[in-house]
Amino acid sequence: MHDTTRIIAIRHGQTAWNVDTRIQGHLDVPLNERGHWQAQRLAAALAQEGIAAVYASDLSRAFETGRYVAQAAGVAIRPDVGLRERGFGLFEGRTFKEIEAELPDQALLWRKRDPHFAPAGGESLRQVQDRVVSTCHRLAAQHPGELIALVGHGGVLDALYREATRQDLQAPRSWELGNAAINRLLWSPQGLALVGWGDVAHLSDDALDDGTV
Repeated sequence: MHDTTRIIAIRHGQTAWNVDTRIQGHLDVPLNERGHWQAQRLAAALAQEGIAAVYASDLSRAFETGRYVAQAAGVAIRPDVGLRERGFGLFEGRTFKEIEAELPDQALLWRKRDPHFAPAGGESLRQVQDRVVSTCHRLAAQHPGELIALVGHGGVLDALYREATRQDLQAPRSWELGNAAINRLLWSPQGLALVGWGDVAHLSDDALDDGTV
């Protein structure tokens, strides 16, 4: 077990755009009041876990969530752009309904989860998967025998789950991507394994799950 790293993978707390189903992507949208509350409850739940390092997307909704966790654990937070949300390019700032109405051809490819489709100016699912998995391996390899937290976004969590469970990129999602949920993975040089997913016992009600926005 000395060459394994335990990982707590976390999606940021709620934002106003989550509520509006508006695509955030690389746009820097802050946590809303509930998001801050979720992050505080998350940090309290993890305070005694012995987290050795916290890495977070540099986008404020994830970084602020990670800051709460890092402060409670007594460690520094380290930004990493590899944990950013999928770049959605032309989709960013639009709601799901607006994308369907204004960009129907691209919306169809998005709904079909075409792994090679990228909205204009954005990333494909394949690009995001490769980026996130590579980042996870790079960070986890630095902490053998330790527990680390990775704080990112819906798309990041989806990529990690698929990698750990060997799910195809086009497989329909049957797992939740809850805001501030606790998700546990085990990394070894051979890859990722799933330990536990979607723990929201530290929250008073279900976190909003709106996929990769």
